[in-house]
Amino acid sequence: MNPEKNSSSSLINPHHTGVTMEALRSNRIDLNAYVDEMCDRTEAVDSRLEAMLPEPDRRERLRVDAAELQSRFPNPAERPPLYGILVAVKDIFHTDGFVTRAGSTIPPHLFAGGEAIVVQQLREAGALIFGKSVTTEFAYFEPGPTRNPHNLDHTPGGSSSGSAAAVAAGLCGLALGTQTIGSVTRPAAFCGIVGFKPTYNRIPTAGLVYFSRSIDQVGIFTQDMAGAVLTASVLCQAWRPPSHPTSMPTLGIPVGPYLDQTELPALEAFEGQIAHLEAIGCAVKRIPALADIEQINYIHRQMIFAEFAQEHAAIYGQHAALYRPRTAEIIEIGQKVPENELKAARAGCRRLRTELEILMTDSKIDLWVCPSACGPAPAGIHATGDPNMNLPWTRAGLPVVTLPAGRAENGLPLGLQFIALYGEDEQLLSWSQMLSDRMEVIS
Repeated sequence: MNPEKNSSSSLINPHHTGVTMEALRSNRIDLNAYVDEMCDRTEAVDSRLEAMLPEPDRRERLRVDAAELQSRFPNPAERPPLYGILVAVKDIFHTDGFVTRAGSTIPPHLFAGGEAIVVQQLREAGALIFGKSVTTEFAYFEPGPTRNPHNLDHTPGGSSSGSAAAVAAGLCGLALGTQTIGSVTRPAAFCGIVGFKPTYNRIPTAGLVYFSRSIDQVGIFTQDMAGAVLTASVLCQAWRPPSHPTSMPTLGIPVGPYLDQTELPALEAFEGQIAHLEAIGCAVKRIPALADIEQINYIHRQMIFAEFAQEHAAIYGQHAALYRPRTAEIIEIGQKVPENELKAARAGCRRLRTELEILMTDSKIDLWVCPSACGPAPAGIHATGDPNMNLPWTRAGLPVVTLPAGRAENGLPLGLQFIALYGEDEQLLSWSQMLSDRMEVIS
C-alpha cells in the first residue's frame, strides 16, 4: 500500500469561490494563470486525495477551452456570471467530451446519453468543465477511492465524494453533486464546505444516470455562500432575486426521535452551535417533529431501491456479476417491492412535505436547523457515513443549505443544515449568507 495514502495530513486549501468568480470576470485573476494554478494543485495532491478521475491531457484541454472563452468574451463588462470558474462534474452527469462511468465497471455505452441540462447551463454561464469527479457506484454506498482532505484516513462522505473533496482541497471552485438521501449535504459537512440542495426539480435532472427518478435532486458545492448564491441564480429555474433580510431568522429544532439519531458528541456540539446562533440574534424554538422517522427512513429506502431496480432491470439481467455487493443487494431488495407499496411511498413524499410545512407555519419559524450529519466523517474509506439526518428533507423535496459549523473533538468538520419551505430557495440562501459570516467564530 502506498504510505502516502495513509497520511493523516490535511490537503485543505481554503479560498473564496465568490471572490474568484468576480475576479475572473473582471480580469483581476488571469484566466490562464488560474487554469495553470488549479492544474498544478491537482497534480500535486490528487494522487493522495483521488477526488478527480484521471485525465492525462486536462491542462491542454482547459487551455484550449479558456482561449475559446476569452475570444468569445474579451470585454469584462459583457462576461457571463460564471466566466472561467472551473467546475468538477460528478460522474453521473452526461458531459460532452467525457465518458460517464458512474463509478462502475458496467460497460458505459449501456447507460450513455446526451449532455445533462445542468452542464449545458454551466457552460452557457461561462464555466469551464474541470473534469469528472469520483462518485460511489451508481451514487449509492459502494465507495470510490476518494479521501477526506481534512484527514486522509477518513471518508469524505458520499455519493458526491469527489466533488466535495475537490472543492475543499482547492482543486476547483465549484462542483456538481446529486442527492437521493444525503449525498450533497453530508459530504459538504464532512469536508467543511457549503452545500446547497434546492427545492425538488428547481435544477433540472435531465441527463443524469438516475438512481431514483422520483427523488434525485441536483446540488452544488462551493467554499462560500457568495459562490453558492451566484451559482444558484444561474441554475435554479424561475429564479427570483431575493430581498435581503433585515433580521435574523427564527429557527426550529426538530426534537424527538429524528434528532436522537445524532451521535452524543455531535449532539453536544450542536447545542453549542445553537447557543451561538441565539447569541447572534436568532430566535430558536424546539418543536416535536418526525416522531415516525424510523418508518420514514424505511419507506424512503424501499422506494428508491425499487426505482433503482427498475432503472437497471435490463442491464442487471445481463451484467449482474459486474455490480458490487451493496449495489447488487439493493437491486435484489428493490425487485421485491410491490407496485402498490411503491405508489404509496411516492405519495408519501408530498404528505411529509405538507406535515413539515404545517409545523413551520403553525410554529412561526422561518427555517429548520439541525446537524448536517450524525457526527463527523467516520474513519476509513470503506463506507461513506450515515445519511439519516438528511433523509426527511430530501424526501420532502425541501431546499437545504449546509454550512460549516466548527469541528469535532478529533478536529474534523461539523456542519449545520438549514431547511426552508418548498420553493423558498432564494430566501434560504439569503438567510444562509447572513448567517455564514457570523458562524465562522463557532469553535
